[in-house]
Amino acid sequence: MSVTIDDVTYIAELARLRFSDDEALKMTDELNTILHYVDTLNEVDTEGVLPLSNIHDQKNVLRADEEHEPIANAAALSNAPDSQDRFFRVPKVLG
Repeated sequence: MSVTIDDVTYIAELARLRFSDDEALKMTDELNTILHYVDTLNEVDTEGVLPLSNIHDQKNVLRADEEHEPIANAAALSNAPDSQDRFFRVPKVLG
C-alpha cells in the first residue's frame, strides 16, 4: 500500500490542514515510509505467540475493596481552609 499526493491532499482537506506543494510531497514520502515500516512488521512470524496485553505477571496490585465507615462531615471540613454550612468553599474558577 502506498500513499499518493492526492491521498495527502484529501486527508489534509478532511483535517482542515493546508500544505504547500513541497509540504504535501514531503508528507507523502513520510507517510509512505511509515507504511513501509508497518508492512515490515506484518512480515514477522507470530505463529504460536500468544496475544499479550501486559508484560508483567501481576494481575491486580490494587488494595482489596473493603467497606469502611464514611468520614464525618465535620471531620472532613476541619482541614478545609474555608467552608460554609456543610460544604467546602473554593475560589471562583470560571468567569
